[in-house]
Amino acid sequence: MKENKFTYIAELCQNHLGNYDNVKRMVEECAFNGANIIKLQYIYADNLVFRPEFEIGVKLNGVQKIIKRPYFKEKKRLKKLELKNKEFEKFVKICKEFEVEPAITCFAREHVNELYDLGFETVKIASYDCSSFQLIREIGKKFKKVIISTGATYDSEISKTSRILKSKNRNFSFLHCVTIYPTPLNQLNLKRINYLRKFTKNCGFSDHTISKGKLKNFASKAAIYFGANLVERHIRIFDRNMSKDGPVSIMPFDISDVIEFSKLSKSDQSLNLKENYNYQISKTFGKSQRKLSRIELLNRYYYRGRFGSFDRKNYRHLFNWEEIEI
Repeated sequence: MKENKFTYIAELCQNHLGNYDNVKRMVEECAFNGANIIKLQYIYADNLVFRPEFEIGVKLNGVQKIIKRPYFKEKKRLKKLELKNKEFEKFVKICKEFEVEPAITCFAREHVNELYDLGFETVKIASYDCSSFQLIREIGKKFKKVIISTGATYDSEISKTSRILKSKNRNFSFLHCVTIYPTPLNQLNLKRINYLRKFTKNCGFSDHTISKGKLKNFASKAAIYFGANLVERHIRIFDRNMSKDGPVSIMPFDISDVIEFSKLSKSDQSLNLKENYNYQISKTFGKSQRKLSRIELLNRYYYRGRFGSFDRKNYRHLFNWEEIEI
């Protein structure tokens, strides 16, 4: 990987639509525009956990208490987006050819060894698994670098995750994010980056703001100005409406705009933000320690436990936090 004090992580997620040719094109375009790390997600429909409370959702007095996400509809959607293992191997190889670092998000404990064997050295842990300590222990044993998002996670969980990874002498980074899609600019709470610096100097921001209009890169730049040395953003190559993550995903050519901003001095960054954006940066700072919003808690309840590893002995899915051998 090219040496750079600032690291841009291009998250391809399922915007490849299950087609490896799209993955290849995305890698080429992201690398050309300056991305340092390019990441896929290792998601398989068979790891989706059936949980009856999400079949119809729950509303009380007009207020959503449990979101609705029917199992079979979601499983069918995910099945269409799967890549094969040989395609993940090709992804690792092509990233190295373009001198970028390949990375992968692991969503189920049963895949930890498999991802290691596929050639990945950098693993991402999604926000809702920041508190899946058993998954983190197992990843910490195998991989050189671990990147963890911390949205919809409690302070005590972040602290424990930090202790686990430090005990294994792992290179790890924390990313602040807000698990609202898209994230309103006045709810970014970028001061949270300062809190994460208590645990590691490698702190950044995972940007889930709206991906259209003049403000599409504003949050990423504001985070850099605030001190983030990593930024992660979802990337697409098709129309925003063609994928679930499209509304919060930018095009590869938008990456270079953020990279160039990261190279400016702090004073020039401040001037750039004032001259180019009609939005007060102070509105993005928020609080370093705060309570999770109702929407974040709703999302936490659904996504934490969304995937699991199948336990054939007991014929059920094991959640990532369960301290039971697979």
